[in-house]
Amino acid sequence: MNRPAKQTITVDKMSIGANYPLAFILGPCVVESEKIILFTAEKIRHLADRIDHPVIFKASYEKANRTSIKSFAGVGFEKALAILGRVKNEFALPIITDIHTTEEIPAVAEVADILQIPAFLCRQTKLIEAAARTGLPLNIKKGQFLSPSDTEHVAEKAAAGSGGVMFTERGTTFGYGDLVVDFRGLAMIRQRGYPVCFDASHSVQKPGAAGGHSGGAREFLLPLARAAAAVGIDALFCEVHPDPASAKSDKDTQWPLDRIDELVDTVLAIDQARRDVEKQP
Repeated sequence: MNRPAKQTITVDKMSIGANYPLAFILGPCVVESEKIILFTAEKIRHLADRIDHPVIFKASYEKANRTSIKSFAGVGFEKALAILGRVKNEFALPIITDIHTTEEIPAVAEVADILQIPAFLCRQTKLIEAAARTGLPLNIKKGQFLSPSDTEHVAEKAAAGSGGVMFTERGTTFGYGDLVVDFRGLAMIRQRGYPVCFDASHSVQKPGAAGGHSGGAREFLLPLARAAAAVGIDALFCEVHPDPASAKSDKDTQWPLDRIDELVDTVLAIDQARRDVEKQP
């Protein structure tokens, strides 16, 4: 089978893929206020300057998939995109954000540098095809129900016009209200030639397990991120928030912003050790 995806994706002149520096995708779960987004972006900009690795700012302009109708979904489509545009312009950070419908894509593509396909939509053919036609790279989150080998078929849908495909592992459904990470999947997708990202925050999520919203076990976030770096990844995705306890979405799985250096430095050290070992004859 001819592989439709490129081996690397390019974001703001930075390459993500095998043999390139580890990239980081960081930011709050959702645009919940301009103040929080800009404060977080400033801290992430300082981190990017320090580590000299690709750093991409993430935040959803809207949370279309919520456990309860009472859950916070966002500040509004146009307002959220405008805030993300400020991050891009004022902090020189490339932007990644989720898309949910084909109608949203043109406006989102004016702001985003990478379009992200949410896990529950990773088999939506028309959505993926429309996203690919923008020419932007796609980050496709592997659904909790999808096997690593099935990513090949997903990538075929994005073959025409896209700037390449990266797949994100975010755990597999394990009974009700829990996820488990099969780290073999990282290697299996990478062997197919696609850049692989590990979503450390959603992999510790407990979907719908907190009475009307998803819970999580943040204490396992760093151990899983360490494990993923040891196995081999091209990017690490982690939602960060200045005050996770007050976050309006995924408060149990977002990493504290004031501990971002601990997370990044630990993962970078393990990533470098893995690369050194792989260079050995």
